[in-house]
Amino acid sequence: MKGFSILALLLLLQCVCLHSAAQRPLLQSSSTAIDRDEELVSDGVQEMASRRFIVKPRSQTGLQWVLSSSSCDETYGFLPCTVSIVGNLFLLAVYGYLMFQAATFMSNGSEILLSVMGPGIIGGLFLPILGAFPDALLILVSGLSGSTTTAQSQVLIGMGLLAGSTVMLLTALWGACTIVGKCDLSPENAAIDGQDTKGFSLSGSGITTDKATTKAAQIMVVSLIPFIIVEIPQVIDSSSAKRIGVLVGCIAAIICLLSYCIYQVLQPWIQKRRVAYAKQKHIISAIMKNMHLKGWGRLLREDGQPDLDVLKSVFEKLDDDNDGYLTKHELRGLLYGLDLQGQESSTADAVNKVMAEFDSSRDDKLSLDEFNVGMSSWLKIATSTVGHPRPNNYSKKFMSDFHLKTKEELEALQNDNEEEVAEVDNPYKVYLKAVMLMLGGAILAGIFADPLVDAVDNFSDATSIPSFFISFIIMPFATNSSEGVSALIFASRKKKRTASLTYSEIYGAVTMNNTLCLGVFLAIIYIRGLDWDFSAEVLVIVLVVLVMGLLSSFRTTFPLWMSSIAFIFYPLTLAIVYVLDYVLGWS
Repeated sequence: MKGFSILALLLLLQCVCLHSAAQRPLLQSSSTAIDRDEELVSDGVQEMASRRFIVKPRSQTGLQWVLSSSSCDETYGFLPCTVSIVGNLFLLAVYGYLMFQAATFMSNGSEILLSVMGPGIIGGLFLPILGAFPDALLILVSGLSGSTTTAQSQVLIGMGLLAGSTVMLLTALWGACTIVGKCDLSPENAAIDGQDTKGFSLSGSGITTDKATTKAAQIMVVSLIPFIIVEIPQVIDSSSAKRIGVLVGCIAAIICLLSYCIYQVLQPWIQKRRVAYAKQKHIISAIMKNMHLKGWGRLLREDGQPDLDVLKSVFEKLDDDNDGYLTKHELRGLLYGLDLQGQESSTADAVNKVMAEFDSSRDDKLSLDEFNVGMSSWLKIATSTVGHPRPNNYSKKFMSDFHLKTKEELEALQNDNEEEVAEVDNPYKVYLKAVMLMLGGAILAGIFADPLVDAVDNFSDATSIPSFFISFIIMPFATNSSEGVSALIFASRKKKRTASLTYSEIYGAVTMNNTLCLGVFLAIIYIRGLDWDFSAEVLVIVLVVLVMGLLSSFRTTFPLWMSSIAFIFYPLTLAIVYVLDYVLGWS
């Protein structure tokens, strides 16, 4: 409900802007009367149904140029528009946030829908498609707008999003997850779960993934085939060959998409890992709720940080022999009266899991520091799941909300073929919630995709910055922020299993970009008869995917210094596109 409240507030703000626009000449339509002292200059678009004119004042200061606007077309005839820099920055922020909310709603709804048929079908077929839906929709809208001339101009925004999303996932996010999830590397060059004592040692710390994650990287590399197919005819100076190449590339992208979805259905190992993580989080919430019900104190301060005095008090209550350490036997005090909602985990198993997670020294007992670090990590998961508690609402809602949220996630993600768990109390309520979230997200994305593309185009006109670079940098953060936050949270667990899930999710998202999003893009190019002139953009996609994909295909341990390779790639790709297109004239 919090998200819907923010959404309603933003919509109200837009209405206020629109109302204000009607009262002053900041936002003008093409039919607005223009002052006689101003000179009319055609914008050069001859095929538009109604001619647009750019108002060019005879004299204008630099500040007036930044703040003022001329003519623009309101999306749907009523959404606000402007060609001023500040105004378009505001609209980019608003529409970008709404697209972020749309992606979040669809992600949450699709995960809940896993309870219907299990991860084999829902997780393998619908989750990947729904995850890439906002990007695909923005790409679709960019190529459907207006005349062929307009579409040829705006389709560059779609390519910018496609390239920017892939590059951001494999550079900025990949490197950030390596830093957040780093652990000490053993002499055998493997990350030690939960142990991070070497700081930012470039060779002494890093992350380790499993063999299955290398498969995800290899699949990602294979998904480059459609890009290669569509680029082959570019060496032939024949428009018909290029058009055939676009069609064959589109078909290849669809085939790769179907093959990837079938693979996920038959081998749903990524979804099974997510189920395991949800189980662990549910056990965490049950233990913390149990601690709260016992009246052991408020674990979080009003600023949302762990209360170390309370944690010390809990530690002392559990330390029966007062030796300054907690044994497995003493940890049982955390689990007395614990209800795991039908889980098969015994008390001994739960104690072993807690000890394995908290015991960074591997001496089979917990010091106060280890207990504080472990509990602080749990509290971080709680606040990231339900948000920071309000000062006067902690005891009533925070722990119960966290416990309820993890129970819902577990019920939604449970794979019945893996383990038997309690049935969902009200399946129809779960189904309705999932459908409403996905439908709401799809409607939001459908409504605000076109305005976002228009805002990018108008901002490009106002600043003379090519729309490709704007969409490359800004739009991926709107559509991939939800995935990014989820990946960073998983990586912060500093475990091999969660690291494997994190990078598998990243490689899976790139695979969907290379199949679904590219397929939509090529279909628009072919159907509308647009020119395929994106060799520089394809080059940077292929370069990043090949380097990061091959790097991840043949090794499972990544020292911290490798994150620098990922980070360097991000500005390097922008420089490559600029040089090839605007210096060497590829485009």
